[in-house]
Amino acid sequence: MKNPYVIGDKLYLRPLDREDAAIIQRFINDPGVSRNLLVYRPYTLAMELAYIETSASSPGDIALGICLKSDDQLIGTTGLHGIHDKDRRADFGVAIGDERQWGKGYGTEVTRLMTQLAFERLNLNRVSLSVYEFNERGIRAYARVGFQREGVLRQYTFVDGAYHDAVIMSMLRSDWEQARAGV
Repeated sequence: MKNPYVIGDKLYLRPLDREDAAIIQRFINDPGVSRNLLVYRPYTLAMELAYIETSASSPGDIALGICLKSDDQLIGTTGLHGIHDKDRRADFGVAIGDERQWGKGYGTEVTRLMTQLAFERLNLNRVSLSVYEFNERGIRAYARVGFQREGVLRQYTFVDGAYHDAVIMSMLRSDWEQARAGV
């Protein structure tokens, strides 16, 4: 494992390096991946390098690479963003950028690892996210871990020639504690 920060069963999460930028750029420019992201214009190597540098020095962001334990392959990125110290909250994001790795439970594992990081190590009280309504795999993964649907942002994004809603989901520390206790 290369510089692990959080270790799971099949995956580990590590800080992003400049060497990761070209791989992540390729992920983000993949139409199958980008349709689930806020990014909608061509994404350059310079943009990714700037993001890696900025997030590494930002006290309000934790951006990590998702790697397979079996071979150290970088398959995506995840993060907690807009970390707010007073209110003990953050926004969560995850992207499995290598489409060959979809449907293997990695999104669920990353979500579990990141909520554990948020509630145990960072002492947060709330983690929230938004997901496009057509990302059913993502919605199922978030719900499986304990995120609850809070609301909908109607016609929030324009993808594939149509407007789509964004679903707002969150997990509170109390939800996480109940899920861990098996309640």
